[in-house]
Amino acid sequence: MGISRRSVLAGAAVMAMAGPAIVGLAMPAAAQKGDVIIATTGGLMEKSLQEHFYKRFEAETGIRVRSVPIELPDQWARAVAGSRSGNVPFDIVTATPPDMVQRKDILEPLDCAGMESVKANGLPNSCFPNGLMRTAGGMTLVWSTKAFPAGKEPKSWADFFDVKNFPGPRALPDTGDREWWVPTMALIADGVPVDKLFPLDVDRAYKKLDTIKPHVAAWWKSGDNIMQIMRGGDAVMTMAYSSRSVPLAKSGDFNFTWNGAIRDVGNWAVLKNGPNTKNAIAFLEFFVKGPAEHVPFSAKVSFDSNNREAASMIPAEERRFRPSWPDNWSQLVIADYEWIAANRDQLRERWTTWVTK
Repeated sequence: MGISRRSVLAGAAVMAMAGPAIVGLAMPAAAQKGDVIIATTGGLMEKSLQEHFYKRFEAETGIRVRSVPIELPDQWARAVAGSRSGNVPFDIVTATPPDMVQRKDILEPLDCAGMESVKANGLPNSCFPNGLMRTAGGMTLVWSTKAFPAGKEPKSWADFFDVKNFPGPRALPDTGDREWWVPTMALIADGVPVDKLFPLDVDRAYKKLDTIKPHVAAWWKSGDNIMQIMRGGDAVMTMAYSSRSVPLAKSGDFNFTWNGAIRDVGNWAVLKNGPNTKNAIAFLEFFVKGPAEHVPFSAKVSFDSNNREAASMIPAEERRFRPSWPDNWSQLVIADYEWIAANRDQLRERWTTWVTK
């Protein structure tokens, strides 16, 4: 199939909108079978996707990947605006589980039962009505081993709040899904069983959070910011993406636990009426293949990715760092995303009021 006039115009519109942020990997003109426009966060994630998936997809299919590095709030703002105007800017977007619920009206339904490669290669239950799991990790408890050496380390979120026995400044997120991550963590610390967390008792959560707020010395805004805060000694304990807790732990100066970590899953979702929907579905089918590529990709981004054979290729000494390893996976807290999506505006308003007062 050649490049349609609609695809050319849509691709040009996105390039004009995003400017130099879009990277189109060159392919010989004769091999072209159209484009696929993929929006994802930039930096290490985009670089690793380029190296292990985008280039191979182009070589195997002749479909050119146009990669748009963009943070989630801007991505969704453009996706919603494009859906309303009829000029959808991307084919594939990065989606959290609540995004897939909250934005399902602008997402292309996936026929999981009919996606043969996903059934053969993907992790069990990794395909959803409006998305496909891309990466999996957790919001983990991380601490300085200088402040808390082996034998005296924190073991749970309750210890995060225990400033008497575990003294020192804390750090917490003020980005991403912090409006439900942090209250959920507070309720676990307050003794709520993980199977009774939802619907969240928001008042109880913030009563607990009031006790730790005076000890929060830093509010991180990104994964890189976590690294800077911890390495700089601004905090001795934090909630952190496992993609950051793993390299911190490997340095020897920090450690972390999967106990009570909140499962953090990133997904691919296809926008309705995008410029290259068929190519987008083809990319999802391609993505789950090739365990030999998933292993180094996961090692670089410190998230597991969606291939069922990759875990068997992980060296034994690496297994404690991988969320999908059974001993770790069983400790992750799974949220009620339907409830979160239905209450997200109120959760954000409550968070903003609390964090700024």
